[in-house]
Amino acid sequence: MKATSERAPAPLKQRTQRIVLLTASPLSLRTFFAAQVRFLRRSGFRVHTISAPGTPLSGPERRLPMHRVPMVREMNPLSDLRALFVLCLLLRRIRPALIHAQFPKSGLLGMIAARITGIRVRIYTINGLLWITRSGWQRRLLMRLERLACSLATDVFVVSDSNRRIAVDVKICPAHKIRVLGYGASHGVDAERFDPDAAATGGKTVRARFGVPPDGLLLTYVGRLTREKGIDELAVAWRDLSAEFENLHLLLCGAWEEKDPVAPSTVAALNASPRVHFASGALAEMPAFYAASDLCVLPSHREGLPNVALESAAMKRAIVAMNIPGCVDAIQDGVTGLLVESGNIGALVSALRRLLSDERLRNEMGENGREFVLQRFQEKVVSGRLAAEYLRLLGATGPSTGL
Repeated sequence: MKATSERAPAPLKQRTQRIVLLTASPLSLRTFFAAQVRFLRRSGFRVHTISAPGTPLSGPERRLPMHRVPMVREMNPLSDLRALFVLCLLLRRIRPALIHAQFPKSGLLGMIAARITGIRVRIYTINGLLWITRSGWQRRLLMRLERLACSLATDVFVVSDSNRRIAVDVKICPAHKIRVLGYGASHGVDAERFDPDAAATGGKTVRARFGVPPDGLLLTYVGRLTREKGIDELAVAWRDLSAEFENLHLLLCGAWEEKDPVAPSTVAALNASPRVHFASGALAEMPAFYAASDLCVLPSHREGLPNVALESAAMKRAIVAMNIPGCVDAIQDGVTGLLVESGNIGALVSALRRLLSDERLRNEMGENGREFVLQRFQEKVVSGRLAAEYLRLLGATGPSTGL
């Protein structure tokens, strides 16, 4: 199937609308939303971006009006009040017609500041339900903060239908206010960049870099190396699979995090295995890592809409993941990958064994996966839906207050 194309909406007939995109960090802006920002600019919007301090964008995006607010990821009342004050001053100076905030902390601060400064169109996107993997007072607090962000927003988007249903069921947000645009996703996948044929040479280079022979099997995980991402379970599964498949290698693309650490024994076991390889930091050439892989795995306990599942599918790589909200929207069980019961290590091992042993089935699921992404999650299509929604909301509230 050919890739679906979607042009940017016609530029605004009125004066260019000024909008603000608020994210948690420059890294998320650069990694996830740079192409979306370009699309919105071509659509006639004057885009300002706000994030915490960090490495700025590069390339064409470096000319964007970019602003820094000292937000921290953890809950810190004093720091959060300081960030809110700075954010209010900044929004009064920019005077946007619309603000769109992503992620819990920046979303909450953004919605409070936008309400204080009188921005009429206030959009908050739920990228995942952080409280799902928490318990006790932390769970209750996170749920209340999420409800507050939703109550202050005029519109709430969510990246997957399964997460939307949960948010409505537990009264995080009323059903009339929260919606999924199209099939979901915050930014989609660049099908031209994530092209298995274009990345084939890079894949061979990656395998050579980590000493994976041409006839070896490479199982790849992409994401943060934390407990809630299922790294402890993956380490146990690896112990069994590595003994069974002597030509199997495991590639972990991500960084260890202290906030949600895995068990020390897990770290020690993975570091001690000669066929486990690590690629940490921001990976600019992820297509090559997928191209190097035979199979991907995502044993995560919580997801909004997993980018790794969409990217691996675009690269024609099957994936094994947990049957949890978010994953069920990004993976068609038995068609583009396999879903197993969350936390069930035996089921995880069985599913991985099945696909590692069956190249034909892996390839079939890979072909299905790329078609699935082309039909539903292309970056240009996702951005086009968002731009059209901005235009609709701005049209209902009047023109911008000026340039």
